[in-house]
Amino acid sequence: MKFKAFLTETGINLLEKRFIPSLEKTSKTCHILFTKTHTLFLHNLLNGDGIQSIAQFTNQILFDDYRISSQNDDRIAFVIDLSLLLRALRSSVAICSEYSSVVNNRLQIKLVKKVNQNCSVAAPFLTFETRGFKSAVVQDIPISKPLSRAQVVELQNALDMAQDIPQTLIQVPDLNQLLNLVDRMKHVGDAVNVSISKYGDLRVQVSTTLISLGAEFRKLLVIGEQANAPAEDQNLSAQTRSSRSILRGDAQSVQVSVKHFAKSLQCHLAKPDCAFYGIAPQGSCLTVIFQFFIPGTHQTDKSISYHCRLPVLDPGTG
Repeated sequence: MKFKAFLTETGINLLEKRFIPSLEKTSKTCHILFTKTHTLFLHNLLNGDGIQSIAQFTNQILFDDYRISSQNDDRIAFVIDLSLLLRALRSSVAICSEYSSVVNNRLQIKLVKKVNQNCSVAAPFLTFETRGFKSAVVQDIPISKPLSRAQVVELQNALDMAQDIPQTLIQVPDLNQLLNLVDRMKHVGDAVNVSISKYGDLRVQVSTTLISLGAEFRKLLVIGEQANAPAEDQNLSAQTRSSRSILRGDAQSVQVSVKHFAKSLQCHLAKPDCAFYGIAPQGSCLTVIFQFFIPGTHQTDKSISYHCRLPVLDPGTG
């Protein structure tokens, strides 16, 4: 089992300044999956608890001179602490920058096994290595034992199942506005009701016996299945409109954890150009899909994909 590559400048910027800080807000640890064509960061795909998040990159955007080999169809997966990964990456980048004017310096990443002081058995590490003017600086990040063939297959199957896209997606215009609303919701209750209609309406609300706090966003951009809102509903209250659209089959509503909803909004740290919300068939989860444009254009950057799936609470909980 071998893996090594050099990080590109684009790859460093994407990981250090955008995606790892965003992923770290979801959960402290995640799986990294290296394949012949892609690198993926995966949260909670195997245990089913909490938010599932999937960030996927083509290897060409992250790496130069990418080399991988394993008996698992050239796939390598392991669990890593994201805070340690980010700290090591930032330190290595700082060293690279310090010597860049003196020597042609590139940041190499590779998998190694080393014996540490407390154990005679070699342990696996993900290593950053940068060569300065007179010496090399190595940053070792401890990782889990790489997944077995059966575990990699299980992870891949979970990944395939998590790729389903809801039939209706609506574009959320301002993630920061939603984030401010959810910060206030945390003081009201633990569960938030999210309703999405084919008319382009998004309604979020948290309620208790004493107080109700929510917001409605109307006539948003719809991708997928859409419909025209009935004229007779225009002057009705938001709650009545939402109930009527659900009865018609033109909307879905789910209840999710306020904490999970807030965590999903932290993905704005990855600086997506657009965000879309949708509800999976049978209301199995709330899905958030982030879109990235090729810099300087409005064309989708197909080398990057990022989405989250929020588990749905049982009816009546919260």
